[in-house]
Amino acid sequence: MAVQQNKVSKSRRNMRRAHDALTGGNPNECTNCGELKRPHHVCPSCGHYADREVIAQADEIDLEDDAA
Repeated sequence: MAVQQNKVSKSRRNMRRAHDALTGGNPNECTNCGELKRPHHVCPSCGHYADREVIAQADEIDLEDDAA
């Protein structure tokens, strides 16, 4: 079990943790609908990725044709 040899002061401890802060996200604008989305991810509002539709939205699917 590791035991410290000398006490680490609050100042030295906090200086070590100075680079551990979280950074904010970097949202990009969707080229299709203009909503903000995460880079390299499918747009959650329109379902497009790289100028093509990857996921069909629920309002575009006709459920009556699928049931027949």
